[in-house]
Amino acid sequence: MSIIARVEAVLRRFGNSEKILHFADLEINTDSRQVTKGQKNVDLTVKEFDLLVELVRNKNIALYRDRLYEKVWQEPFTGETRTLDSHIQRLRKKLGLEQQIKTVFRIGYRLEE
Repeated sequence: MSIIARVEAVLRRFGNSEKILHFADLEINTDSRQVTKGQKNVDLTVKEFDLLVELVRNKNIALYRDRLYEKVWQEPFTGETRTLDSHIQRLRKKLGLEQQIKTVFRIGYRLEE
C-alpha cells in the first residue's frame, strides 16, 4: 500500500466524521452502511456502497478512474479492468442516478447535483 493510500485511509477514518450523507432523495448512513431512497432501503454490495460514498463526498468534482478504483478497491489500477464501469452502471440503475452520475471523457466520473 502506498504512502498516499495510507494517508487517505487515516483521513477517511478521522477526517470524515459525517455519519449521515444526503444526496437528492438518498440518505446514506456510513456507520450502519445503509442506503435509503425515499422511504425504501436499497441493497448495495460493499464496493457499490464505498463507491457511492466516495462520489457523494466529492459531488460536482470529476474523479479520475484510477483514483476511484484505488480508493474503493484499495489496490493499484492497471487499466485493464471494467470493474469500476460495471459498478457505476449498477449504481445508476439501483439508485435511479442515470442523469446524475456523469461520465467525464478520458477522466472518470462525476456526481452532479
